Amino acid sequence: MKSSTIRPRRRPMSEINVVPYIDVTLVLLIIFMVTAPLLQNGVDVNLPQAQAKTVATEAIPPLIVTVASDGQYYLNLDQPKQPVAVKTLLVKVKAVLRHKPQTQVLVAGDDQVPYGRVVQVMAALQRAGVDKVGLLTRPPNP
Repeated sequence: MKSSTIRPRRRPMSEINVVPYIDVTLVLLIIFMVTAPLLQNGVDVNLPQAQAKTVATEAIPPLIVTVASDGQYYLNLDQPKQPVAVKTLLVKVKAVLRHKPQTQVLVAGDDQVPYGRVVQVMAALQRAGVDKVGLLTRPPNP
């Protein structure tokens, strides 16, 4: 014989519990905030200070040629911490510009480097077919 008690049916809950999603998002945000400064590639140089407009960033990251204080050249591609010879630098820049001609080329010269070293790399870039070369600086201290 069946029991006469009828259990009420559970209705499905129509609300989404977003608390776990907020927790995961907060943890990811903290992780990205901690690791973002560690992802800086390239060689540390003391850029000269100058009052200048910031360059508009585009979807394509720029090529940055760094002239370190010891006069070595670096390029922010495959191995940004490895010095490159001028010929190798020009070959790599030409290859990038052949595939992505709208890529910006910027020169970051240490403020202790003689001006002639920066001009030499700029002239070499011009010979490689770079029409416009930008110079990186840091804003002056207030």
